[in-house]
This record gives sequence, C-alpha cells and structure tokens, in this order.
Amino acid sequence: MVWMELSLNTTAEAVDWVCSLLNEINYTGDVHIAKYTGSDSSTSVAQDLEQPQWAFTMSLYLAQDVYTNAYVDKMMNLLSPLQRTGLCDAPVMAVVDETTQVGEKNSLVHRIGKRFVVLTNELPYESEADDDVVIRLKTTLAFGSGLHPATILCLKLLERYVVPPAMNVLDLGSGSGILSIAMAKLGASVLAVDNDSVAVVSTQDAVHRNGVTEQVTVMKGSLGHGSNLGHWMNMRHDNVPSIDATKRFDLIVCNILARVHIALASDFRQALCHDDTSGGLVILAGFTADYEDAVDTALRAVGFKAIDCERSHEWVALAYQLRRQQTV
Repeated sequence: MVWMELSLNTTAEAVDWVCSLLNEINYTGDVHIAKYTGSDSSTSVAQDLEQPQWAFTMSLYLAQDVYTNAYVDKMMNLLSPLQRTGLCDAPVMAVVDETTQVGEKNSLVHRIGKRFVVLTNELPYESEADDDVVIRLKTTLAFGSGLHPATILCLKLLERYVVPPAMNVLDLGSGSGILSIAMAKLGASVLAVDNDSVAVVSTQDAVHRNGVTEQVTVMKGSLGHGSNLGHWMNMRHDNVPSIDATKRFDLIVCNILARVHIALASDFRQALCHDDTSGGLVILAGFTADYEDAVDTALRAVGFKAIDCERSHEWVALAYQLRRQQTV
C-alpha cells in the first residue's frame, strides 16, 4: 500500500500540541516519534526568533487516495501556528510503500527523575535499578506523551509526594494516563478523570497496558465547576458529569492550563482530605512562569501554602498544601 509520510522536527513541548491539534481534525493514521538526529541548519522561523534546538522528529502517515491532498492541506494549516512560533519546522512530504520500516523510530526510552522510565512501544526493557518505575504508553492524540516539560515536572514532584501508606489521589485531566500510571505504580489508588473522550480511551488503554486496573478508575467528567469550563483547548465543549467530592482525596494532580487551576481553586480545597494536623496536597502544572503569580494568588486565597516547585526553562510545576487550621 502507498502512504503519504509527513515528517516534522519539533521542540520537546510541541509533541503533545501536535497530537492534540491532530485530534481536532480526527486524524486516525499512525504517529511515530523519534529523537531528533539531524542538523539544525534549517531556518523555518522568523528571523527575529532564535532557531530552536529540535528534540524530536514526528512522522505522520496517510493512505494515498483522492482525498489525501486536501487532508494534507488541512494538516499544514493546522500546524502552521506552531511553525510560526518556532515549535516545529515545515513538514516534509514523501511517498512510501509501507510504514513498517519506521517502527524502530518509535522506540523511545525516556528516563525522568530518579525512578520513572517511559517507553513508547513494547520493546523489551531491562531496568537499570530495582526501584525503576516503568511506564509503557501507546502513542495517542491525547496530551501526555511524557516528553512535554510540564509532564516531566509533574512526575518529578509526584516522585517525592506519592508515598506510603496508600494515598487516594485524583488525576484531573488525565490525558494519556501517564500521571495516573505513575501514581498507581508508586502505590496510590487513583481516580483518573478527563472531559475529552479521546483522553478517556487513552487512559483506559494505558491502565490496561501497565497492569494497574485494580488501582485506577477511569471516567469521563470533571471536578466541581470544571464541567462548565469546556474543553481545555477551547476547541469544543463536551458535556460531562461533575464529581461531587468532599474531603475525598489526599492529593490532586492537574496538568492543564492556568485558567483551570485558578477557576477550580475552591474545588481543590473542598475535594481534599484535611484536618487540624494535616492538609491535602495539590500538584499543578501546564503553564509557564508568566502565570505563576496568578495561580499562586488563587491558591493562597482559599487556604493553600506553597511547599515545593520544579522548573524547566519557562515551565513550572507547583506543589501546595492546605494550611493547618489554627486552634484557639
């Protein structure tokens, strides 16, 4: 069979954006992701922008038929904002007979923090340490490949705060399921929630693929007022049920846009277990330092205190704990 291959080089944060955008046009072809191995001699962005160091090469595949050219044009238009802002270069088109020969390009082994190892296929992997936490993900169009800085920062904080005894945690906006799998393999009981049907299916696949079905419950929905906020990328609105949670979770992790954290600050507080001696935790990411003050103000206003953070260039992940109630 003849296929049209579109290959583009991306920065680390662009991989998930490309997948999420493809989801909006119902792309159903294969997505292969490889570490970038070429040279950075191309200049595909405006001259006033610094040419980025490409981190990955993405390859997309379309079966050749009478509709292919029109669909390619749609994909090019969809990806053009990422290209203009320097997150990817211009896709290169080629005609190939099969996609099987690119299977090896999808064999990423990505180590995060001290313990997490993210694999993107079923290749055998021998752990380097006895306490390695291996996460296997199928490449999907849901956010959360493990390559985006926000996801990496979340995992580093979860590595520190998901600890025995067993914790009851909420993964709000589960995406690919990567954070849910990580927490389950650290011993937590997880409710994974997303308002995107593609993400719910991706999380369910990841839960089954990683053998944690007993520890992770997956559902379509949101927390509190989150059901009124619409899709996180503002591209469509899914009607979803709201979780009515009061003092239910020991920890909430949410890797979405800053506006969601700000809008749900009170819902986070209500959903967390807390008493006179201890308070529940939230780990928030998905935004850059430009939004840090606004998120911090919203969380402090409802009784949280900042206890930890992780940073990577402009990206930030923050950990908060409910302040202990003062006794008279």
